[in-house]
Amino acid sequence: MTAPASAADRTDGPDRVPPARFALAVHTWKEIAHLLLNLPVALLGFTYVFTVVLVSGVLTLTVIGLPLLAVCLLGARQLGKLERIRSRALLGVRVEEPTPLPIARGGGPMQRLWLALKDPVGWRTLLYDFIRLPWGILTFTLVLTSLFVLWPVLPFITRGLANVDRAMVRGLLSPSDELERRIAELESDRGIVVDTAAADLRRIERDLHDGAQARLVNLAMGLGLAKEKLREGQADEHVATMVAEAHGEVKLALQELRDLARGIHPAVLTDRGLDAALSSVASRCTVPVAVTADLPARPAPAIEGIAYFTVSELLQNISKHSRARSASVEVWRSDDRLLIQVRDDGRGGASLEGGSGMRGLAERLGAVDGLFVVDSPVGGPTVVTAELPWRDRKE
Repeated sequence: MTAPASAADRTDGPDRVPPARFALAVHTWKEIAHLLLNLPVALLGFTYVFTVVLVSGVLTLTVIGLPLLAVCLLGARQLGKLERIRSRALLGVRVEEPTPLPIARGGGPMQRLWLALKDPVGWRTLLYDFIRLPWGILTFTLVLTSLFVLWPVLPFITRGLANVDRAMVRGLLSPSDELERRIAELESDRGIVVDTAAADLRRIERDLHDGAQARLVNLAMGLGLAKEKLREGQADEHVATMVAEAHGEVKLALQELRDLARGIHPAVLTDRGLDAALSSVASRCTVPVAVTADLPARPAPAIEGIAYFTVSELLQNISKHSRARSASVEVWRSDDRLLIQVRDDGRGGASLEGGSGMRGLAERLGAVDGLFVVDSPVGGPTVVTAELPWRDRKE
């Protein structure tokens, strides 16, 4: 049986660095190499920063000063990247790369210039390279001296100095986790919103072209033929039949236009709120649906609309696929969240991977910082929970 690892054998921290020992292990030699390289690397970085500050500061009196500073900040990003690679290889520091600047889609030249000038990653890298020169001289001198004079305790000296280096890299060269995460999420959500809007426009165009527009074309043709026959004095039963067919086409076209308008934004939602709108959509479901809405006030129109279309889509899925005998819809507010829960006693098996409908709902809610959770074991029941941020309605 293998004995459990002692505290001395376990790694110390998220970077999995083994503890320092009197014997010069591989990781200790890597730390020594990193500390000895600090001086030449610091000289290179300090020279770059000094040149950037001096030349750009003088040239700010001309039109090329700020563009040159922007280019230098982009170059500082590359220096930071090389330093992260060195720290990863020799110190075992795991630091994520920052998000690239969206220069290519930053708009006009002035917008791209401003985007580069306010880059926090570039400025932190310049600060890192500026303060590294005295530290590089200190670490190079101490480690080189200790190799000949203090070699018995060299691993512990090296570890202490290397830990300071690790702290500098994490503090100045690592991206702001929360900010980077939010930037990535917002970029993704913007793409989802644009794709959803484009898909909705295509759906509306298709419904108009294939439905109401085609019926109105038939109506115009039928009325035109009836008009010609009336001019010719043929007021017979055939003309009456044509007029009756045209009347039927008018009613069908009006119904399709109402359905289309309801699909864009139902009038009952605008006039009477979410409770009445959900009761209306539940009445069209093929399964009996109990609706419970406990809302102290009406949320913002955008949130109200997303909640309505989420429930509408889920009830359509229940009608088409669930084989349920009953369903329920509950809507309530909890602190700063609007919660929606839709249940049915159908066959279950629904999932976000099962089709584009559920996945589209999850993406639409995610675009406004919402959540979408599906609990649907095979055999049922299915419970779908959606959360939306509560935003007060501005009258």
